Amino acid sequence: MNLEFTTLECRQLTSDPYSAVTSSASGMDRALDAGGGVVRLAPAWVPRAFCTPGRRIRLHPDDYFPFQPARGGIDERWLASSVRADNGPLTGPYEGLSLVVDPEGALLPFDEFVDHHREGLLGERLWQSESGWTMYSKFFDNLQPLPFHVHHTNEKAALVDKVGKPEAYYYPPHMNNYLGDQSISFLGLQPGTTREEFKERLERFASGGDNRITDYSLGYRTQLGTGWDIPPGILHAPASVCTYEPQSASDVFCMCESWSNNREVPEELLWKDIPQDHHGDYDFVLRLLDWEKNTDPEFVSNRFMRPFETEASHAAGGSAYTEKWIVFRSSSFSAKEIVVKPGQSVTLKEADAYGAIVVQGHGTFGRFEANAATLIRYGQLSEDEFFVSAGAASEGVAITNASATDDLVMLKHFGPGNQELGPVA
Repeated sequence: MNLEFTTLECRQLTSDPYSAVTSSASGMDRALDAGGGVVRLAPAWVPRAFCTPGRRIRLHPDDYFPFQPARGGIDERWLASSVRADNGPLTGPYEGLSLVVDPEGALLPFDEFVDHHREGLLGERLWQSESGWTMYSKFFDNLQPLPFHVHHTNEKAALVDKVGKPEAYYYPPHMNNYLGDQSISFLGLQPGTTREEFKERLERFASGGDNRITDYSLGYRTQLGTGWDIPPGILHAPASVCTYEPQSASDVFCMCESWSNNREVPEELLWKDIPQDHHGDYDFVLRLLDWEKNTDPEFVSNRFMRPFETEASHAAGGSAYTEKWIVFRSSSFSAKEIVVKPGQSVTLKEADAYGAIVVQGHGTFGRFEANAATLIRYGQLSEDEFFVSAGAASEGVAITNASATDDLVMLKHFGPGNQELGPVA
């Protein structure tokens, strides 16, 4: 079965890039068994109407705008996602959702795949505590910074039948041949900012133009190879850098800035995830904010993340591979960067199920060919993304770097309460 589209067919698509999506129980069993507990995932592309693609996520240059004009361009690729994007009434039925590649040619929705295998995929600990895969990661790739916005806590998100959204950023050098139009992120608020000052800028939203709300924030220059922890309630306007973003499985947000990407931000995005009876209530928006964390004088010390080597990697000495924690401040998710040296093979064990994406090099990952993408057509499969069951993770996955000269680099994303990382302060 041919799962790839021609260029003409790609341009005609208005929703999902793939055909042959099915909910076959036999296919779900076959996929997990064939990979020895490891499955391959198809790329999950997500457009945003309020963004401009930075063109660094390795999609073909002709394919960043495959939808009708109102949909915008593709500037996100979601990884190990069991949720769909919330992009309004034109959102495709599988938009944002990862699809498992059945070795017989079909594609299987990852949310159904998780529900089918349950603890057989996630392990007893995660299944018992979460009843599902509750995080995903993504590459966010915008030419310009996002508007200043905030994600809800679980309590506030529940008011609109959603879950809260902590997230984190890591700036991979492998995905950033350039830094876009503004490589400065606005994070939190200046200590001493008052609620009244912030509310006055929110109220300017309705007047059009720029409400200049980031006047009360602080800007941080991007340092490639580092990142930030952004809990719910913290305001942020991420820089125009291609960012790896582990986060809770939710698409809830409140846009607080009225001007971005050299144009006005639709006011509907301010009220998108606000209960209907609170539309126009700026005090309710203020209550979405964690004021103490936003104005924390030690914001950098408490939120900035500089990678550090894992104990196993340090003990191994670094001749065959290195492994670093790159996201480690949240109890909701965590992430590692693994570098396998040229010509080397290693078997790495993990205490938990995880998703993985190859960002540099080529070789093998378990029973699969593993190749970093260089140019993907919209609707084309790739050999760069995987999900590893808890059983396969604990037994260890063999990784071989087939290059004599280049590193093989992978990013791994984990769900809540990573056992190796331990409790997070």
